Amino acid sequence: MANDGLADAKKAKNDEFYTQYKDIEKEMTAYVEFNKDVFRNKTVLLPCDDPEWSNFTKYFAQNFETLGLKKLISTSYAPNSKPADIPKQPTLFELESPQFDESKAVENGKIFTLSRDTSGDNRIDVEDLEWQYLEGDGDFQSEEIRKLRDEADIVITNPPFSLFRNFLSWITESKKEFVIIGNMNAITYKEVFALIKQNQLWLGNGFQSGNAYFSSPTTREYATGVFDATTGLVKFRNVAWFTNLDHGRRHMPLPLMSEADNIKFSKHKEVKGIGYKKYDNYDAIEVPFTDSIPSDYPGLMGVPISFLDKYSPEQFEILGITKTWNDESGLKTKIYPTQVQVSTDGKESQVGKLNDGAAIKVSSLPNSTYYKVGNESFIQVYARILIKHRSQEA
Repeated sequence: MANDGLADAKKAKNDEFYTQYKDIEKEMTAYVEFNKDVFRNKTVLLPCDDPEWSNFTKYFAQNFETLGLKKLISTSYAPNSKPADIPKQPTLFELESPQFDESKAVENGKIFTLSRDTSGDNRIDVEDLEWQYLEGDGDFQSEEIRKLRDEADIVITNPPFSLFRNFLSWITESKKEFVIIGNMNAITYKEVFALIKQNQLWLGNGFQSGNAYFSSPTTREYATGVFDATTGLVKFRNVAWFTNLDHGRRHMPLPLMSEADNIKFSKHKEVKGIGYKKYDNYDAIEVPFTDSIPSDYPGLMGVPISFLDKYSPEQFEILGITKTWNDESGLKTKIYPTQVQVSTDGKESQVGKLNDGAAIKVSSLPNSTYYKVGNESFIQVYARILIKHRSQEA
């Protein structure tokens, strides 16, 4: 599967993936179209960015005047702070610079800044970038980079996947605007979902057709269909932009059919002719697909986390997520006693996992892992976001 690449990368701490210019341009254009002054007179920080060849640095430098930026700051990690198999040879650009330092080239990060015309061509662009070595290794959690964060108005980058949780916390503690890339599953993290529920974070405009293609500085084994040897790009389906900058698609209502029409016409066999099952431990119905949300259901609905890609705050209210640690609103109606998990090969083991998710009672035993509570059997669905139509609030 396409996401095997991401799982393998995280396991090996090889999560250095670089974003394509066209994806950055598409995403930033969405924010500018919604608010033409979103970047005007702003200082933009691009941390963790390898600015010598970063497409983030290239995009913002090339569009410095068009966007009306005040200042661009881009920093990188020291080569010795990266995984062993990432090349550490200085670039020709660095080697030919008068300030090249052989020791600092591997032990120190670098900072590129752009704020003025240094080339004398009466414009500010990529040719005017100025650079020097950082005092430290460029770790975003260092005091040196923290000061740059505090100077900036907007933080934009593709942080290492394994550090997403820490990186988001680092940004939000400073109350900055941001646009960062991360795994969709981060939605289920306690601290991430809390921000989503409070309307302080949402998904960005998104990658083309929901697929992200990154380049990587290393060569690794990937599952079939993940790595394209011709382009050198690695494909991920489960990646999104996370932001608190507004964009137009976020306010487009999702076109929906009524409950009756879904049952009659749905393209999904799980809904057509069947309808919607109710959870046993939440007062909500299971909606397994975003396009199957019934337009006229007045109560709580459990939807996949991918729903957030289509979420409009004017159309829906987010009340919670089917995880115990996010039930501050008391949405759960039942806590199960000790359960028995039955695997596909029939082996039984006592677990408490069923308490963490939404459970659906089944009348016949499924061909998959299920749970037994006394004489009753249940299946547990993946994490579900609990929503309600705003137009039908009491």
